[in-house]
Amino acid sequence: MGAQAAGPLVVGVDSSTQSTKALVVDAVTGAVIARGQAPHTVSGGAGKESDPRQWWQALGEALAQCGDAARQASAVSVGGQQHGLVTLDAAGAPVRPAMLWNDVRPAPQSERLIAERGGAAAWADRVGSVPGPAFTVAKWAWLKANEPAAAAATAAVRLPHDYLTERLTGEAVTDRGDASGTGWWASSTESYDAEILAHVGLDPELLPRVALPGEAAGTVHAGHLPLPKGALVAAGTGDNMAAALGLGLRPGQPVLSLGTSGTVYAVSAHRPADPTGSVAGFADARGDWLPLACTLNCTLAVDRVAALLGRDRESVEDGGEVVMLPFLDGERTPNLPGASGLVHGLRHDTTGGQLLQAAYDGAVFTLLQALDRVLDADAAPDAPLLLIGGGARGRAWRETVRRLSGRPVVVPEAQELVALGAAAQAAGLLLEEDPAAVARRWGTARGAEYEARPRDEAAWERLTATLADGAPLLRR
Repeated sequence: MGAQAAGPLVVGVDSSTQSTKALVVDAVTGAVIARGQAPHTVSGGAGKESDPRQWWQALGEALAQCGDAARQASAVSVGGQQHGLVTLDAAGAPVRPAMLWNDVRPAPQSERLIAERGGAAAWADRVGSVPGPAFTVAKWAWLKANEPAAAAATAAVRLPHDYLTERLTGEAVTDRGDASGTGWWASSTESYDAEILAHVGLDPELLPRVALPGEAAGTVHAGHLPLPKGALVAAGTGDNMAAALGLGLRPGQPVLSLGTSGTVYAVSAHRPADPTGSVAGFADARGDWLPLACTLNCTLAVDRVAALLGRDRESVEDGGEVVMLPFLDGERTPNLPGASGLVHGLRHDTTGGQLLQAAYDGAVFTLLQALDRVLDADAAPDAPLLLIGGGARGRAWRETVRRLSGRPVVVPEAQELVALGAAAQAAGLLLEEDPAAVARRWGTARGAEYEARPRDEAAWERLTATLADGAPLLRR
C-alpha cells in the first residue's frame, strides 16, 4: 500500500477498449492508495471485437496488482466503455465476442433504423440521441441481420460495464447513464422503449434492471477476486459519465477532452434532444443529463500532420492565413464520414510551423463548434474550460484552446478520471453522499489555471468560411 488511509477504502474500475485500470482510493480524502492495470486485445479488420472474458481476467489482474489494499475495500464500482454489445447464453457465457463502440459495420442498420422510426428529429425527441453506428441498438440490428443464429442463442444482452458488475454480484443491473447510449432506453420516459425493442426484435426480459442513482447493484459474491466478499457494488456507469463524476461537475461546467478522438460535454439540468444528431443526449450517473459531442480527428490527426512535416508536435509558429481541416479519418462532428483533410490558403511564405498550427486550429475549431451545441442556459459564457485527456498536457493544444475559445482554461492534475469517478460513485454509495460532491471534496478538478485571452476572431472566420465553402469537397 502507498499512502496511509484516513477513511474506508473503495475501488474504482475503468474498463476501456484497450485495458482495465483499478484504483484503490481513500473514500474520505480521495488519496490513491494503490493502482493496477492489465491489457485487452481488440480484433483487427472491419469489426472491432473483444472477448468479454478477458475484461474479467484483466480486472482480476489489475486488482491483484493493488495488493492488500483491494482486499480491504468496502465498496467497488465499474466504469466501462459505452455502447458495446455483449451477448450471453443461458449459462452466462458469451455467445460471440462483444462488438465495441468503434465497430462501424452497423452503419447501414443505423441509417435504416433512423428512417424507419420517423427520422432523426423523432429519435432525438424520444430517445435523446440519434442512434449512430456506435449505438448498441444498431449493433443488435446488425447481429440479427448477419448472424441470426447468434442472436437466437442470446439469453441476455449487456453493456461492457454491466457484464463486469453482473460477474461481481450475480445481479443483472445497469444504470441510466450507460443505458442512455443504447438507443433503446428513452430519455423522454427514463425507461426501456418497448416499441423500439419490438422493432429490432429484442425481448426486454433479456435486459438488465436500470438501478436508480445512488442505488447498489448488490455485493461482491465472486470468491476468487482479491476483493472482500460482501463489499458493496455500485451500479457503475459508462466511461463518459464516470469521468463527469470524477471531475465533480456541476451543471454548465464545460469539459473538453483531447484524446485520439475529441470530446466535449457538460452536465445539464435540462434533457437534451439535438435533432441534427451532433449532440448525444446522454443521461448522467446522478439524475441530470450529459449532452456530449465527439469528433474523430484530434491528437492522432495533428500528430500525423507533425510527422508529415518532420516537426516536433510542439513546434508551431504564429502568423500566416493558411487553414487546415484535419479530417484524416472522415469526421463525425460535423457529420462528414467520407471527408479527408483539407488545406486552403497555402502561400510561398507559409512555414511548416504555421501549417502545423493550422492543424491544431482545425481540430480545436471543430470541438469548440460542437461545444456551442452542447452548452445550454446553465452555462456561463466565461466559465472556465476544463481541459482533460492526453493532449491537455501539451502547450500547443492548451494555447490553441485559449486563443480560439476566449475562455479561461483549467488543466486538472488528476489523471485516470474514469476510475476516479467510479471510485467516487462507490464512495457515495458507502457514505450515502452525492458522488459528485465526494469528488469535489477530493479536489479532483484542481489544477493549473490559465486566464482568458481575446478570441482570435480572424482565425475563427477563416475556419468557418473554409468549412462552408469546402462542403462539396468534404462531402465527396
